[in-house]
Amino acid sequence: MIDVDPREIIEIIGRNGADAPLISVLEEIQTKYRYLPREAMILVSEAFGLPLSQIYSVATFYNAFSLERRGRHEACVCVGTACHVRGAKRVLSHLEEKLGIKAGETTPDWNYTLDTVHCLGACALGPIVVVDGEYSGQMHAKKVDELLARIEQADEGEA
Repeated sequence: MIDVDPREIIEIIGRNGADAPLISVLEEIQTKYRYLPREAMILVSEAFGLPLSQIYSVATFYNAFSLERRGRHEACVCVGTACHVRGAKRVLSHLEEKLGIKAGETTPDWNYTLDTVHCLGACALGPIVVVDGEYSGQMHAKKVDELLARIEQADEGEA
C-alpha cells in the first residue's frame, strides 16, 4: 500500500485554496497517488468541514475517480460492437496473457491496470487500445507487443 503523507495532502488542499472546488482537490490527489486513498479523503473531509460520506459520494459518482490503487499505466480495450467484430476479444486476451492479469485487475508490480470499455467513439479504428490516454487503432497481437515494448522503453528512459 502507498503511504499517504498528510503534509502532501494538506499542501494540495492549501495550494487549491479554502474555496477550491472539491473535485479539483480530489483530482490533484488522484493524480499524485493514482487513486483516492481513504486517509486522504479523511483529511479532505476535515479541511472542507464536510462529512466523509459526502466526499465518498463525490468520489464514487464520477468514473474519473478510483478508490482502488491503479497501475502506473492504464490500458483500456474497447469491446464495443465495431471493435468486437474486428477482433477486440483476441486483442484483450493477448494483453491479459502478456500482462498476466484479467480485465479489471492491476499487475502485482502496480505497473499496469487493464480495463475494458464498451465504446470509445472511434469505431473506424477498431479494435482500439488506449494506454495512458493515447489511442492505438487497428490493433492485433503484434501491435500490442510493439506498444508494450515502447512503454517499457520509455519507462527505462525515465529511470
